Amino acid sequence: MSKTHPLGFRIEREIKEALVRAAKDDHRSVSSLVELVIERWLKERGYLGEDKNRAA
Repeated sequence: MSKTHPLGFRIEREIKEALVRAAKDDHRSVSSLVELVIERWLKERGYLGEDKNRAA
């Protein structure tokens, strides 16, 4: 996937701090971790990947 579409949003401080810790533990950036989490969530629910038409 091309990474050309920025997305900005606000989150609670506690969530941000947890993301920073998790990203550091996983040796990745916060952006990379957030993208990974969103991608997995979308795939699990059929919005992305082979089953993308199922949830439409």
